[in-house]
Amino acid sequence: MKTTVFKNARVFDGTNPDCPEGMEVLIEGGVIRDISDKSLEANGARIIDIAGRTLMPGLIDAHVHACTPSFSLFDLDHMPQSLLANHAGSILTGMLRRGFTTVRDAGGADRGLWLAIENGVIEGPRLFYSGRAISQTGGHGDMRALDQVEPCNCGAYSGAISMVADGVDGVRRAVREELRQGAHQIKIFASGGVVSPSDPIWMSQFTDGEIAAAVYEASNRRTYVMAHCHTDEAARRCIDLGVRSIEHGSDIQPDTARLIAEKGAFVVPTLTVTDVLRRHGAELNLPPMSLEKVSSLYERILRAIETCTRAGVKIGLGADLLGSKYHHLQGMELTLRGEVSSPLEVLRSATSINAELLQRSGQLGCIQPGALADLIVLDFDPFKSLSPFQRAEQNVVLVMKSGEIIRDNVTG
Repeated sequence: MKTTVFKNARVFDGTNPDCPEGMEVLIEGGVIRDISDKSLEANGARIIDIAGRTLMPGLIDAHVHACTPSFSLFDLDHMPQSLLANHAGSILTGMLRRGFTTVRDAGGADRGLWLAIENGVIEGPRLFYSGRAISQTGGHGDMRALDQVEPCNCGAYSGAISMVADGVDGVRRAVREELRQGAHQIKIFASGGVVSPSDPIWMSQFTDGEIAAAVYEASNRRTYVMAHCHTDEAARRCIDLGVRSIEHGSDIQPDTARLIAEKGAFVVPTLTVTDVLRRHGAELNLPPMSLEKVSSLYERILRAIETCTRAGVKIGLGADLLGSKYHHLQGMELTLRGEVSSPLEVLRSATSINAELLQRSGQLGCIQPGALADLIVLDFDPFKSLSPFQRAEQNVVLVMKSGEIIRDNVTG
């Protein structure tokens, strides 16, 4: 593996607001070995002078769906697995080239996709996968049409990104099965959602016992549960029951935000997908019920982010995009978050906070000795404007993963 020295770098380390200039960073064996304001020498090293540009940790997206080339869950459920896997590979490669060196998949990705990246078959980011997300019958992850009747009445739906499990024993079995297949974390649905056909968004889902069973089984494997929660009630129930990561968190109120902060849990807002749905819902052929669900959701998420910030909640970052036509908007999540958060808060969310959420503090989302060499070089000052992240192929001029350069527009 090549040794690389970045010279003349302005370094954002993932946490500190001070970004020292004129720094040098030594990469060896896929790991950051040294950071100094003095010259670093290494025999045979590749020297990259980035001419005062910002060097920062690779971005982390904590809510992606790699196996979603379409917004139509029906189409996904009926797509040949080999075709879906090829779409997923293309989507993940795009994420890495945009500077997202790590992603957490919130339903659909599996061990095979992870192995394809690990073995170099796919050029993709580090992948933390949940396997299939778990839903109750008639919940947000139950994507059967309303007129679809199962002859056995056994709730046996299992689709491209989610599956149904009911009762404490059923949920326990489903969680154990996903963990058996190597899932890095477990995803459940605890409230209604936008694109599902049968549940109002305000609907609470799963019983306390079912959620507690999922949390127990995950913690028994030293991992955690992430929960789709649009309502304040769903978020509060999940936090009381030990869920670590609240996804969306659209209506979180001050008391719940304070509880989340006290428990040391996380909230991962998802503005980009909400923006896409409210702007393009009609052309995506969303049913009237879904269009109604999403009409005021974006503004509610912004208010929830402000509420969580005031309470000191650890806020991650996730774009939650579906559809090959829209995955390229991934970097917009940083820009939209900038509507209610400072650039420093947004950059921390996309690096060190998401790394802590993934239980990889000190390895990912930081620039420090011993950390993995997942790095990007920016051709702009992110503390002045986050909007260039929307055009990452142009403005993120170098991407490195594990010390290997994926894309380099600095040296040509």
